[in-house]
Amino acid sequence: MTDISIIVRTLNEAKWLPELLSAIERQETAGLTYNVVLVDSGSTDGTLEIAKRFGCQIETIDKSEFTFGRSLNVGCDAAPGRYLVMISGHCIPVGADWLLELCLPLENGQCDYSYGRQIWREGYSKYSEQQLFQKYFPEKSQMPQDGFFCNNANSAVSKKAWSQFRFDEEVTGLEDMVLAKQICEAGGKIGYVADSVVEHIHEETWPQVKRRYEREAIALQGIMPEVHVTFFDFLRYTTAGVMLDMSAALQEKRLLKEFKSIVLFRTMQFWGTYRGNNDHRKLSRQKREKYFYPK
Repeated sequence: MTDISIIVRTLNEAKWLPELLSAIERQETAGLTYNVVLVDSGSTDGTLEIAKRFGCQIETIDKSEFTFGRSLNVGCDAAPGRYLVMISGHCIPVGADWLLELCLPLENGQCDYSYGRQIWREGYSKYSEQQLFQKYFPEKSQMPQDGFFCNNANSAVSKKAWSQFRFDEEVTGLEDMVLAKQICEAGGKIGYVADSVVEHIHEETWPQVKRRYEREAIALQGIMPEVHVTFFDFLRYTTAGVMLDMSAALQEKRLLKEFKSIVLFRTMQFWGTYRGNNDHRKLSRQKREKYFYPK
């Protein structure tokens, strides 16, 4: 019987997939067995050939049917493991204990859903996103944690807990937090594992940054409908974010280098958040494709 199934969602991830799968092969699991389930939604760049070379179990989903939650459910349905590990196709595990550290809280009964630390890769991650990684993924674990924050770029859930609710297939993002909230409301526990670390590599254009935060804000309306973001909030949050990042960059003697990036990232982040929070219309097919398949 397989203990752990590692589920990787892919769409043209050939650039980073060999490094990810090689890092998985180096994991030391203390006897826990695992397999890799790759869920692909139409790659044309050699992603599937790489997955075959590494012996992955391959599942596919048509582009027209893709949502973040649906693709994960396809992988979870096909996965033989007792524990379901989610990792992004552009995340790279750091060290040989990433997998074991992430799954031990499930094995020991400390929580039902765990998520690990994310750090940036120098030369790829935007400066402001580095600050966000430090804020949301600190160096100290919390087991269990308060609240239902979670992130599927580096997470693990027991198949029993997933089976009870499954990932929401309609939300435009934050399917991890939707599931985590349901687990918490049913009496389950969420845990943060600082010793399970991945490098999360985002290579986004500025419009893609905006779209990411826009679709997440739309999803957050369903999770926390009491959250409202006004235009004044957009101005206030953007100003505060820019000033805090500039202060940190100044201390690191990187302000001149990062000035433009800081202003653009925080503007796109909070403009997307404002637009998404105030978009109550049902998503058109064209808009769904913009969110799920940003060009």
